[in-house]
Amino acid sequence: MSEARTPAQIEADIVRRREQLAVTLDEIGIRVHPKTIVGDAKAKVVSTVDHTVGRTAAAVSRTFSDVKARFTHDDGAPRLERVVPVAVVAVVLVGLLAVSTRKRKG
Repeated sequence: MSEARTPAQIEADIVRRREQLAVTLDEIGIRVHPKTIVGDAKAKVVSTVDHTVGRTAAAVSRTFSDVKARFTHDDGAPRLERVVPVAVVAVVLVGLLAVSTRKRKG
């Protein structure tokens, strides 16, 4: 059997448990405080935005690298067989846009 506890031991246990309960209640109070909840929500949003921006930056970088690889040789020289047709299409589109704008004004 266990030994009988003295009143002083029981009282010390009660004091210790009250202190533990006070700490626990303080922690709960901090967690449910509106500023804490708003701060946690802000941190989550910032984390999500940072993650999204990071993924977007990586995707843009990959896309840029892919486009660059399609229009340049390994040594960095342009692939004229690919650059010239794209440039011609761009010039035609700009010309059509200019003609269309002049017709609207005139």
